[in-house]
Amino acid sequence: MTTASSPSQNADTPKGFVLAVSAYVMWGFLPLYMKALSHIGPVEVVAHRVIWSVPVAGLLLVILGRTRDLRAALGNPKMLGMAALTAALISVNWAIYVWAISTGHALDAALGYYINPLFSIALGAVLLREPLTRMQLVAVGLAALGVLVLVVEAGRLPWAALGLMVSWGFYAFFKRSLPIGPNQGFLLEVLILLIPAIAYVTWLGVQGTGHFGVLASDTFLLSCAGVVTAVPLLVYANGAKLVRLSTMGILQYIAPTMIFITAVAVFGEQIDRGRMIAFPLIWAALVVYSIPMIRQARAQA
Repeated sequence: MTTASSPSQNADTPKGFVLAVSAYVMWGFLPLYMKALSHIGPVEVVAHRVIWSVPVAGLLLVILGRTRDLRAALGNPKMLGMAALTAALISVNWAIYVWAISTGHALDAALGYYINPLFSIALGAVLLREPLTRMQLVAVGLAALGVLVLVVEAGRLPWAALGLMVSWGFYAFFKRSLPIGPNQGFLLEVLILLIPAIAYVTWLGVQGTGHFGVLASDTFLLSCAGVVTAVPLLVYANGAKLVRLSTMGILQYIAPTMIFITAVAVFGEQIDRGRMIAFPLIWAALVVYSIPMIRQARAQA
């Protein structure tokens, strides 16, 4: 999952729109895949996401002829340090997401990605001193109220939702400082994670607790981890260049909405009283947040 990044033009193109929608729909279906792996530990699943993403992302760069930037990045200690930070954040985000889906907390995953854009606004205000508009203040306030309702009703923090929100919010924040294309940047991140991922999977194999190569079904699903991880990210990265920021801001609600529907209709998760109050507050916050973007899109049109 991701937040919108600034496109390279001020008009939507049909190709960009199709790519963006396709990426978010693929992310929306991702819980079905993760649920099929719910009997496998989150760290093992993340390790395979890393391992199998490398050939997918690497093949794309070879086809596009953009390996030169990657080689330059590998020789730049400062860039490697920043990429190591973003790699750590994305791996934490993946682990929390896999855990949430596999343990019956898909609604918390949806909540985390719903409030993520509002967290990014707050993050920009605090760290970058970006001024908040009145509408943005209202939106952030409604989202905070929704989280507060969940805490009061459940008697605990919604850790999965907050973990997804914080890890992805900071990932997107630091990703802005990585002076490399999105395709190259993603491959650089998984290359950094590759050695520990291989080491962990090898250790599981030696201990006899790994799942790869044991059952054909598990081996096949884990082998697909690179495709389901890399393809949506790469499709999104290329689509974001061809549509407006406001368009991406609206489209990003597709994935958490699909996750929400899947959690209730397919996984049978219950909407308790706290969620019955909190989710409408979050949705109201997103409506308030989206109004300026819709007005901007109409003005540009």
